[in-house]
Amino acid sequence: MISRYRWIMIVLLLTQLVSPLSAQQVPAPTIDLLASDGDLPAVKSPQDWEHRKTHILEQMQKVMGPLPSPETPVPLSMEILERRQFPSANRWKIRYHTDDPQAWVHAWLFLPRKVKQPCPAVLCLHQTTRIGKDEPAGLGGKENLHYASELAERGFVTLAPDYPSFGDSLDYDFEQDDYLSGTMKAIYDNVRAVDLLQSLPMVDADQIGCIGHSLGGHNTMFTAAFEPRIKAMVSCCGFTRFHKYYGGQLKGWTSSRYMPRIASVYNNDPDQVPFDFPEIVGTFAPRPFLAVAPEHDSNFEVSGVRDSISAAKPVYELLGASENLRAIYPDCAHDFPPEARETAYQFLEKSLGKN
Repeated sequence: MISRYRWIMIVLLLTQLVSPLSAQQVPAPTIDLLASDGDLPAVKSPQDWEHRKTHILEQMQKVMGPLPSPETPVPLSMEILERRQFPSANRWKIRYHTDDPQAWVHAWLFLPRKVKQPCPAVLCLHQTTRIGKDEPAGLGGKENLHYASELAERGFVTLAPDYPSFGDSLDYDFEQDDYLSGTMKAIYDNVRAVDLLQSLPMVDADQIGCIGHSLGGHNTMFTAAFEPRIKAMVSCCGFTRFHKYYGGQLKGWTSSRYMPRIASVYNNDPDQVPFDFPEIVGTFAPRPFLAVAPEHDSNFEVSGVRDSISAAKPVYELLGASENLRAIYPDCAHDFPPEARETAYQFLEKSLGKN
């Protein structure tokens, strides 16, 4: 007769054999961005990659909704609401229109003093925080996330706007706008923010970068995929492979603030979502991109960042820009510590031609 102990062991073994893998154990499929894919031929030249990139952006818009492309954009009509002068920069609170002449986006604009003009500019996108733009501007929140004010001290023009539903737009109603996702609304707001930066006489219109942490990190990436005028990007704690985001549980991406179609159309299934972050990183090539991915980030699992950088590397090599793709992996949790910020700031200075 089989002992009770052995029966228990047999049952446990059979359970492990027949039960589905847990979400944490499901492996992410490998991605070869240059390989043939369905009706798409293999990528063998920069021209081939341009066609593939167009396809990636089309797939993103299936989830996010179409990027607005009005023949005549709404006038920005920038207004200055507040001015403060500091030793290294002037800080203005401003507002401007993006897609509606009756609605405003509020932002902090830093104009460095005693620097050679025109100078590079950086769009600084905030994390998920009620105070929105105030945190990168140094007016509250975490000290490690005051990158708009810190970059201004280093001689950049910086612009820190509110993401819809934060800061001065807490009452924003995603259900009443014309977008299929809050993500696309934010992307278009950022496109217009680039318009605003280029309109400023002290900005070098050809040297505009973007930086962000967490929400601001993937907001940076989504915007830069569609906006080629952004010439260099830094994303801190902003992404991982969808399969490795909480073991493939995508609910966190599906509120109206982000991409609800991930749930309503693609069933929260990473296998069904028609794009992933390796493709997004690939769309940046040959532009400089730095990923800051802490080893202990519980929001965005670090191996999914490593996967994405590895997958995008052949695209950068194809375009002769392998040195423009970088990643660092700080020994910390979901944060942007001083050493990582210093690396990021030097990366932007080099990438945007600032001595």
